[in-house]
Amino acid sequence: MTADAPRPASPAHRLPLRWRVMDRVEAVAAALWPAAFRRATPWAFLAPALLLVGILLIGLGYLVSDSLHELNPATYRLRAEYSAGNYEAILHKPVYLAVLWRSLLAAVLVTALTLVFAFPYAYVMVRTRSGALRKLLLVSLFLPFFIGQVVRAYGWLIILGKQGLVNQALEGLGLPAATLIYTYPAVIFGLVQYMLPFAVLMLAPALTAIHEEVELASESLGADWLRTFRHIVIPMAKPGIVGASVVVFTLTLTDFAMPEILGGGTNDFIANTIYDMFFQLSNPGLASALSTVLVAVGSLIVALVFRLAGTGTLGLRSGS
Repeated sequence: MTADAPRPASPAHRLPLRWRVMDRVEAVAAALWPAAFRRATPWAFLAPALLLVGILLIGLGYLVSDSLHELNPATYRLRAEYSAGNYEAILHKPVYLAVLWRSLLAAVLVTALTLVFAFPYAYVMVRTRSGALRKLLLVSLFLPFFIGQVVRAYGWLIILGKQGLVNQALEGLGLPAATLIYTYPAVIFGLVQYMLPFAVLMLAPALTAIHEEVELASESLGADWLRTFRHIVIPMAKPGIVGASVVVFTLTLTDFAMPEILGGGTNDFIANTIYDMFFQLSNPGLASALSTVLVAVGSLIVALVFRLAGTGTLGLRSGS
């Protein structure tokens, strides 16, 4: 080896592997995306989401268009003439208003009950000093996501059915069997259990943002735990409460599986009615009108919540 020949870098002076990998990645990115295009980088990241939103808007446009055509019973095709007949049918037939009212009431009940159960769960998960308990709560929180909604609903059939575990326990105690399944409370119960993990996931970041020193300061000034929880924790957790409420409300309002399986066809929500209109009665015009009403009512309620309480954890700034 001559004196001018480059010497290999000693292991002590070689860059870490991850640094060399990042250098290679940056070099490839610079070759594929020149500096002149960097201003367009944010739009490139937004492009897939904007494309999906655009497809959704196109679908909504077709939905609104179909809702303005009535079904021709002779041909089972939509008439070419535009009319408001489908919307008049929704407003004048009590069955559709009853379904819409049942869905809205369930969405409100499920949202309230879910928050009642989710808030202490999220609070304990965030505040506990036990690592084992936190891991147990986290595993219990994410485990239901590995089980589909339909499977969970059929699981409740095993528990709440006429020959289910609850009735077997009642019979063992000498009590008469109870009708627990195919009822409105059964649907509410199943939906609360399904929505609980979503609410906890929305509440946990808001509770994490509340420093424990704030609660300690409140208690040091004479407030007991209940007053601290009421006047400090809940108001400061408002962004998470708003976000969880909106997510649970919208998911419940449009849910199909729980009312279908646990309701047994006697407690249909508006999503079930829309499905029946499309695939059982072959009336896409009326189904589109119901879908449009569902989107409009849900959007108005969510907009009202955002107006009154802010966007919560769903927005970048509190109160925006």
